[in-house]
Amino acid sequence: MDSAESSNQRRATVTQHEQWMVQDQVFQIYDIFANIPTKAQNLMLELQRDSHIEYLNKGLMQLSSSFVVLDANRPWLCYWILHSIALLGESIDYELENNAIDFLKHCQDPNGGYGGGPGQMPHLATTYAAVNSLITLGGRRALSSINREKLYAFLRRMKDSSGAFRMHDAGEIDVRACYTAISVASILNILDDELIEDVGNYILSCQTYEGGIAGEPGSEAHGGYTFCGLAAMILINEANRLDLAGLLDWVVFRQGVECGFQGRTNKLVDGCYSFWQGSVFALLQRLHSVNGKRVAFSDAEGDCATDSTSEGELTDGNSSETDETCHMKQGVGHGEMEPLFHSIALQQYIILCSQEQGGGFRDKPGKAKDYYHTCYCLSGLSVCQYSWSKDENSPPLPKAVLGPYSNLLEPVHPLHNVVLKQYHEAHEFFSSQSTS
Repeated sequence: MDSAESSNQRRATVTQHEQWMVQDQVFQIYDIFANIPTKAQNLMLELQRDSHIEYLNKGLMQLSSSFVVLDANRPWLCYWILHSIALLGESIDYELENNAIDFLKHCQDPNGGYGGGPGQMPHLATTYAAVNSLITLGGRRALSSINREKLYAFLRRMKDSSGAFRMHDAGEIDVRACYTAISVASILNILDDELIEDVGNYILSCQTYEGGIAGEPGSEAHGGYTFCGLAAMILINEANRLDLAGLLDWVVFRQGVECGFQGRTNKLVDGCYSFWQGSVFALLQRLHSVNGKRVAFSDAEGDCATDSTSEGELTDGNSSETDETCHMKQGVGHGEMEPLFHSIALQQYIILCSQEQGGGFRDKPGKAKDYYHTCYCLSGLSVCQYSWSKDENSPPLPKAVLGPYSNLLEPVHPLHNVVLKQYHEAHEFFSSQSTS
């Protein structure tokens, strides 16, 4: 037996060795947690709000010289930090807010869109980050700083003859570009038929045999691109063109033994996929059909009924459902729906394995914390906490929140990943504006 085990060890691949190492690190944390007193367990499950706020505010005020490598990603740093602070239910002081608005105005190109820093060429990714940052800051000064007419012209320039979008002038075409363009256009109320034309055809060509969505045709299914593709298809009301059953099957199997999500088949767990994969479930749960078969949820009585929302439409705060629908599994209370993934297990991974006690979140044990993973771990944690809720106006029940109820974060809009109340403010503001 020992000889056979030794032989298997010798034949193991690098990927297997890395997976075993990560599992050992994660399981050690879970073993420690399982064998300490209840009081100590409760402390381990606390979200270290004050430490996270301190870490985030420090980054917003001053970054070390090592961040020079991210000079072309400065609006992203704004978004990761500002969105994380908003998720924690906090806001920044007046001076910092004005400084952030002024900085992002300097990133806005005279011909539309936002670059990675002042004077840099406009790029769809940093445009998405800048717009989401300004929506997160909220208020007339932030929202009115966005030149929608010029931004629309930029989006039209990035539109390729295939129907997809380029990330920048002469740049790459991929699903990420499609999502960032459509998300920005939708949230700014400038989305029209010209921008939508043939986007769905391109995204459809990127869905793989596995069920997930790749960055471009012929590539491997990936969690980030799957979110981008599904969200974009929902925003243009073409989600039912996808193989949603296959997509659901693929994403379900990305949650591994560590309780977190991997981004691709046979890859390691990573805290950022708590949002990229976790939010896919939030979107699928709100869709009304999977490949033409109605997906519905149980009410208090377990009765079935149809609703008035068109097939394939995402229900959010702007739609009014008059009827309850049902899920095959009964026994879920009124105002609840059973998550399509193990939301408590994912919260366990985020809090015990990704959270740094001194503030910030990391990819996995053994990695360093950073603002990117802080943003998407917190975003994923919010998705988990609200995954049982049908009604955005009803706070989650305590059973949906791992640890003390004080861990509860602000809810996000799953299509745009901005805090829901900031989305509604922006939606109202831009709905009353014209681009001319």
